[in-house]
Amino acid sequence: MALGNDVEDVAGLLEKTTVKQLNIVSLPDKGRKLNTAEDAADVVKAIKESKDVQAFTLEGNTLGVEAAKAIAEALSKRPEFERALWNDMFTGRLRSEIPIALESLGDAVITSGAHLTELDLCDNAFGPDGMKSVTKLLTSSSCFSLKVLKFNNNGLGIGGGQILSEALLECHKSSVEAQSPLKLKVFVAGRNRLENQGAAALAKAFTAIGSLEEISMPQNGINHAGVAALAKSFKANKNLKVVNLNDNTFTAKAAIAMSKVLPSLPNLEIINFGDCLVKSKGAIAIAEALKNRHHNLKELILAFGEMNKEAAMRVVESMENKPHLTKLDLNGNCIGEDGIEELRSKLNELNHKDVLDSLSDDEGDDEDGEESEEDDDEGGDDDEDESEDGEEKEEVDDEKRKTDKDNDLKIAEEFLSHPSLESFKTLPTEPYRIELVKQALKTKITDVDCICRSFVQVSSVLHNADDFIPCTDVILQEAFLVSDKPETVINKLLIHMGLLKSEEKIKPASDDITGALEALDQAATQEYFPKNLAFYFIAFLAKPNSTMKCSPSAKTNLLQTLEQL
Repeated sequence: MALGNDVEDVAGLLEKTTVKQLNIVSLPDKGRKLNTAEDAADVVKAIKESKDVQAFTLEGNTLGVEAAKAIAEALSKRPEFERALWNDMFTGRLRSEIPIALESLGDAVITSGAHLTELDLCDNAFGPDGMKSVTKLLTSSSCFSLKVLKFNNNGLGIGGGQILSEALLECHKSSVEAQSPLKLKVFVAGRNRLENQGAAALAKAFTAIGSLEEISMPQNGINHAGVAALAKSFKANKNLKVVNLNDNTFTAKAAIAMSKVLPSLPNLEIINFGDCLVKSKGAIAIAEALKNRHHNLKELILAFGEMNKEAAMRVVESMENKPHLTKLDLNGNCIGEDGIEELRSKLNELNHKDVLDSLSDDEGDDEDGEESEEDDDEGGDDDEDESEDGEEKEEVDDEKRKTDKDNDLKIAEEFLSHPSLESFKTLPTEPYRIELVKQALKTKITDVDCICRSFVQVSSVLHNADDFIPCTDVILQEAFLVSDKPETVINKLLIHMGLLKSEEKIKPASDDITGALEALDQAATQEYFPKNLAFYFIAFLAKPNSTMKCSPSAKTNLLQTLEQL
C-alpha cells in the first residue's frame, strides 16, 4: 500500500527490505533524496520496528544531514548492529554535508555499543574531509571487531590515505591494550589516488595489524617506492589470500621487490598485477618466486606488463604443481603468435589446458629481445644505468663471462661458510642469487650437518632482510635432498638451534633463532618438507627453552603452521 510520493508503508518496507536471514534493513534502489527527518521517516520506522538490525544500507539513494541525524537516532538503540553498508549513499551531496552526516551515523554506532564486523564506504566522493569524519568511529571500541573495511572510489588522495592509516594504527593499539586485538581480514581501497605516500602510510598499518587475508588497492597511482613499502607489509600478513594492485606502475624494480616477499605468503589464491608494467625482468622474478610454491593459487593476472615471450614462458612454467589454477591472464604483452602456441602447448603439458585467458591484445613478439626498463621519475636514472650496464655486458667475451661466474660462485661459497648481511649484499640479485647458492651447496658444503648449521646461521643473520626466505628455503631443501633420512635433518636442525642437546655438546649456531623459526614457518608449507614429522618440531617447540625467549611471536606462528599440516 502506498502512502504517496512513492513512499511505502512500514509493512511493505519491512517485507521487502529487512533482512530475512542476514537481518538487514535496506531501501530499494530508488534514487530517493532523503533530505529531512520526514523524508527518512519510513526508514527510521523500519529500523525501530525490526526485531533486530544487524546490517543497514541505503545504496543507490542520497542522504542529507537532517535525514542522517534521524536515522542515527534510531541506530543508536541497536547494539546488535554489525554491518555498516554505507556505500553509494551521498550522490549529489556537497562535500560540506557528507562529513556531518557520517559523524552522526558513526556517533550512533558508538552510542549503541555495537561491534562492527564490516564498514563499507565505497563510492562516496568525500575526500580527506570525509575521512576525518570517520576517524572517531574507526578508533572507537566499536571497530575493534572489524573484519572487512572498504574505501573504494572515495577521492581520499595522499592525505586521506594517511589519515586512514593513523586511525587504523590507533585502533589496533587501543584494541591490543583492551585485550581484544583488531583482526581485520579484508581491506579495499581502490581508485583513491593514494600514490606512494598514501600507500607507504597504509603499509605501516598493515604491518601492525598482521591478520589481513585480502588487500585490494587498484588504480592508485602507486609506483615502485610505494609498491616496495606495501610488499614489506605483506610479509607481516602471512595469511594473505588475495592481493590486487591492478593498474599501478610497478616496473621491474617494484616487481622484483614484490617477488622477494611472495615466498612468505604460501596461502595466496589470487594475484592481480595486471596493467602494472612488471616488464620481462620483473615477470621472471615473480615466476621464480612462485615456482614450486603457492599450491593454492587460483588466479594469476600479469596482463599488459610489457613482458616478452621468454618471460611469459617462465611464468607458465611456474604454474606447475598448481592444481587449483583456473585463470592465467597474460594478455597485452609481447609474446607473438609462435610464442602463444608454445605457451598453450606448455600449459597442456602441465594439465592447465583451459586456464589461459584471451590473448587478443598481444603486441607481437619483441624481435629485438630488448625492453625498456624505465622506471618512474624516482627511479629513472637507476634504470638508465642498468640499461647501459646491460649493453656493456653484451660486449663482454666468453672468457670474461666465465671468470665472473667463477668469482660469483666463490662469493656464494664464502657467504655460506661465514654468513653475514654484508656478504649477502655482495651476491647478485634474484634469481641468479639462488642458482649460485645451489651451486655453492654442491661444491662447498655437502655434509647434511654443515648444511643444517648453515641454514640456522644464514637465517639468523638475514632475518631482517626482505628477501632471505628464498635463500634459506633452498638451503633447507638441499639438506633434505642430501640425507636419505629426514629425521636426521630435523635432529641436526634442533641441535644447531639449541633446542636439542647433542652428545658432542655442539654449541648452537646462533643465540637468536628468530630467523630460523621464520624460515621454518615458510618451509613447512613447501612440498619437500616432511609433514608427517611435524610433531618432532611441535614437541620441542612446546617445551620451555630460554633460546626462544627473544622470539615468542615467531615460535607461535611456527607452531600454528605445524599444527595445521
